[in-house]
Amino acid sequence: MSEEEPSLNIPSLLTLAVVSFFMIRWFFKRDDDSSPPSARGRARGNVVDPAQVEQISQMFPQLSTREIMWDLQRNGGNVAATTERVLSGRGLDAPPPSFQPLVAIPPTGVPPAQPAPSPPTKSDGQDLISRYNLSAKVSEASGCESPAKSSSGGWSQNKEERQRILQKRRDDMILAARRKMEQKQREVAQ
Repeated sequence: MSEEEPSLNIPSLLTLAVVSFFMIRWFFKRDDDSSPPSARGRARGNVVDPAQVEQISQMFPQLSTREIMWDLQRNGGNVAATTERVLSGRGLDAPPPSFQPLVAIPPTGVPPAQPAPSPPTKSDGQDLISRYNLSAKVSEASGCESPAKSSSGGWSQNKEERQRILQKRRDDMILAARRKMEQKQREVAQ
């Protein structure tokens, strides 16, 4: 009885090595950074670079951001191809209703919203009198109703002197506004 053990021959070893190589390569190279940007753009799905969309929407404000995003997604994020398509007069195709971009960008017709400078609020409970340490001057000014006008003879060449004069003018303006407000409150109360 001759029982032969199964042996591994060279063709089966080569086949095993090739199959293993391709499987390992496929497993580790799914999302490789060395792939070209167009291939990565298609692999990411509907994600479009907002800077590219903004660039095209600034060049062509008549286009909707959805159309721009659809065309960029179709051509792999190639801004030049989208621009050439618009300039050639072909226009951009309307995206299908199922196209849902993953990036939210403000509408093309409206410039990007920048936060409007909000007026200073008294959220910290601080008013101008306490901010500029004028409480001593308020008590002095309540004793004498007429403010003393300083007659400075023009603009000084000394930086410290100019700063002192401007601070005094600021303080006088704040105190004058306070007196006017108190006077209006007294008139309303009567």
